[in-house]
Amino acid sequence: MYRYELHLHTAPVSRCAVGTVKETVEFYASMGYDGIFITNHFLDGNIRIDPGVPYKEQLEFYFADYEAAAKEGVRLGIKVFDGVELSYLGTDFLIYGLHKDWYMKHPEIMEMGKREELALLAEHGAYIVHAHPFREAGYIDHIRLYPRSVHAVESTNAARLDSENLMAHLYAEQYGLPELAGSDNHWAGNVKTLAGMECPRPLDSVEDFISAAVNGELRPFIIKLQ
Repeated sequence: MYRYELHLHTAPVSRCAVGTVKETVEFYASMGYDGIFITNHFLDGNIRIDPGVPYKEQLEFYFADYEAAAKEGVRLGIKVFDGVELSYLGTDFLIYGLHKDWYMKHPEIMEMGKREELALLAEHGAYIVHAHPFREAGYIDHIRLYPRSVHAVESTNAARLDSENLMAHLYAEQYGLPELAGSDNHWAGNVKTLAGMECPRPLDSVEDFISAAVNGELRPFIIKLQ
């Protein structure tokens, strides 16, 4: 089986990340992963750049970590794919299938409400996953659910509590949404648990991943490190 990390943050782009691009790619290569998705916080989230900087300049900064990781991946023999984590007051969505050129052409997304934005992304081919939907934190006013705006639910998040993951599973089950797993790794190798999805065939592109997810080819896995 081929193993993939679907939810991952790196420094310096994600303000909350500790692990650098190099440390992160090297760690996953050492763990025998076949591929990783760089899903840093987007321009609407916890990104380390002044929001007053022009949109295209922000995007160049945003995708710099992915582009550096892709080069490291070639060196180490691990595939690196691009993704995005959108945010709305602590409610987060993992976006797969749209790339840098698409975001460059659509600055209007920064002015949209999340429901409208998610609809536009889906219309243009994005695969949308509600990340850790039942996460609780002091900065989160309340839990928001978008069952008609997402394609799947992250019901196993290695960085969240078992109770939160259980609620995410029940949510996905009741709405008939596929369930995915990811680590939400901000720390490279300094983690206790990893979670991801495995596939019986190698995935060569983000579009290949989406096809596998839609066709039910993926299965979750968990690795306990400590």
